[in-house]
Amino acid sequence: MIGYKNREVRTQKSKVYYNLHKHLFSVQQEGLVVLHTDALKLVNVHFQVSEAGRQRVLAEGRKNVHAFVNGVFQGEYAGEPLEGFREAYYNPHKVDSFIDKETLEPLYEADTVYLIDRRIFYK
Repeated sequence: MIGYKNREVRTQKSKVYYNLHKHLFSVQQEGLVVLHTDALKLVNVHFQVSEAGRQRVLAEGRKNVHAFVNGVFQGEYAGEPLEGFREAYYNPHKVDSFIDKETLEPLYEADTVYLIDRRIFYK
């Protein structure tokens, strides 16, 4: 798959964050942004929040990229049903990690994650 700036998008470890300027998810592979998309799938996921970045948000009152969903990129979301998935959430002003939206339990890992229109679904 060819993505941003004609870069090849591979099925490999990726860092994903919500791009505040483009209003899309940005996918980084090997340090370069390779794709901007509104929906994608990752497996073997680790949720990451930089506490220093979070503290800068709180101190300065300005947004910055400091939270990532890391995993193996599987492709863009193709509309498959999300049965059995739960919703996750992150807001630096309210929590210090990604959390389950319903139980408020912190999340650090997941087998499969779909990022769809600013929302996070995990299993």
